[in-house]
Amino acid sequence: MKKSILVTVLAAALGVSAQAQWHPAGDKIKTSWAEQVNPENVLPEYPRPVMERGEWKNLNGLWNYAITERGAAPSAYEGQILVPFAVESSLSGVGKTCGPNKELWYQRTFSVPAAWRGKRVMLNFGAVDWKADVWVNDVKVGEHTGGYTPFSLDITAALAAKGDNQLVVKVWDPTDRGPQPRGKQVNRPEGIWYTAVSGIWQTVWMEPVADNHITSLRTTPDIDHNRLTVDVATSTCCPQGVVEVKVFDGKQLVATGKGLNGQTIDVRMPANAKLWSPASPFLYTMEVVLKENGRVTDKIDSYTAMRKYSTRRDADGIVRLQLNNRDIFQFGPLDQGWWPDGLYTAPTDEALVYDIKKTKDFGFNMIRKHVKVEPARWYTHCDQIGMIVWQDMPSGDREPEWQMYNYFTGSELNRSEESEYHYRKEWKEIMDCLYNYPCIGVWIPFNERWGQFKTEEIVAWTKKHDPSRLVNPASGGNHFPCGDILDLHHYPNPSLDFYDAGRATVLGEYGGIGMALEGHLWEPNHNWGYVKFNTPEEVTKEYVDYANQLYRLIPRGFSAAVYTQTTDVEMEVNGLMTYDRKVIKVNEEKVKAINTQICNSLNR
Repeated sequence: MKKSILVTVLAAALGVSAQAQWHPAGDKIKTSWAEQVNPENVLPEYPRPVMERGEWKNLNGLWNYAITERGAAPSAYEGQILVPFAVESSLSGVGKTCGPNKELWYQRTFSVPAAWRGKRVMLNFGAVDWKADVWVNDVKVGEHTGGYTPFSLDITAALAAKGDNQLVVKVWDPTDRGPQPRGKQVNRPEGIWYTAVSGIWQTVWMEPVADNHITSLRTTPDIDHNRLTVDVATSTCCPQGVVEVKVFDGKQLVATGKGLNGQTIDVRMPANAKLWSPASPFLYTMEVVLKENGRVTDKIDSYTAMRKYSTRRDADGIVRLQLNNRDIFQFGPLDQGWWPDGLYTAPTDEALVYDIKKTKDFGFNMIRKHVKVEPARWYTHCDQIGMIVWQDMPSGDREPEWQMYNYFTGSELNRSEESEYHYRKEWKEIMDCLYNYPCIGVWIPFNERWGQFKTEEIVAWTKKHDPSRLVNPASGGNHFPCGDILDLHHYPNPSLDFYDAGRATVLGEYGGIGMALEGHLWEPNHNWGYVKFNTPEEVTKEYVDYANQLYRLIPRGFSAAVYTQTTDVEMEVNGLMTYDRKVIKVNEEKVKAINTQICNSLNR
């Protein structure tokens, strides 16, 4: 790596403070939270609350950046970028596109706290889209592919003996010109396809650990037998290592378990264990300690919940979704998680939780997270607020033929070896990093037929990897008799056009009622909805009409439904809220009343 790559542009050289240097790029609409973004204190919350350590250092803030031709190193940096906002976003302060022929470079210096001396230092990235190469002090410390999953690098050996250290990250993102999962990102946005998101888009942070430390947890509740199993992975296979798990209800210790390093730990929960549900989202706090020869080498603060997702045939012979062995009609919005100012990244944690709270206010009990993976804190907020989550795999590759209302009789997509590798790698990583969040009830490997391939094999593999959750093979896609759910899409109104007596039948998308509000539009002259109205009263009336149609279809076979959508997104204006979240476009009281009626439709 050439020295020229590591050219440092000091903030002082620009002659102004960090606050004055940075300002949002472009003239697009913004949320009110954009005004709260402080480049000296960006997203300061601990980024991984399901596996939290007491000591850490946030590396968000202003970094130097450069965009070069692919394969070329920068001779100087062009300016500063606000991490962790993607380079295309307004909040990055840059607002530039990269594309498949360019590479994006980041550079900053950092110091290691003196109290960390003698410990190993882990450098953690929440997510970088798409291929990241990382250097510390000219030493390459690692690389990662995958735009939606976290990764950690042990940078101890590359650290300077004293003084500051230099961190450089190179990113390449081909967006829709490559075979990797990308969701709705395209190089030329239009219609339902949105602006590319390249580079670092989640928090970057460091933390100190011992030589032998905890690398991951896998917590599985079993409400039928009042137990919790905890699998703990560690950095080394130390035969003297003992893992201790403590479970608390508030401050009261209610259960414990111990096991040797690498063994599954069985934790016997109280017979009257509190169950998690949208109506009562109770969470147990959990402490996981790793000891060697009686000495604590690592301590993790976490949480868990006792809950169970399953299906069962009801008295009328209809297969219903169940939560904690009780029928539940799961109803929620299609939630894409896009922001006009931060694109994939919410401006603040308050903004991140806002959409979830409003979804609850609207009377929903579920969210379908659409072809995107959120930062870890989003899932914790769902756990705390009480929202079931259907998690999509971000789509990629090409689209085969589409047969919506019959079992598929055509030829599935033949992905390249490289494309299939990236799909499998990232889907496994997504399931692994989200496994411990109680809110996630359904995995969705494919949306519609976007990139759909080897469906029965992928569904079986998904179910084997996580048998504790339901699998929805292809939401609105090409249908095969596998998995737990048959999922139909029908716009704009609900319709039951295909039914599977052996699985739960759901309406995975409907609605799309549009209304364009001047002053709150991404593209004032180019916007659309499946149907369009001019006033909130008209939108509310149509929404309630569709909801009543859905309600009448529940006894005929629907067991869940997803309304499109939470907010407007770029040129789509069919959200319950505007893209900038400044206007709720429906009568909230009327929407909540009918939504609550639907969610309670199977209560007995």
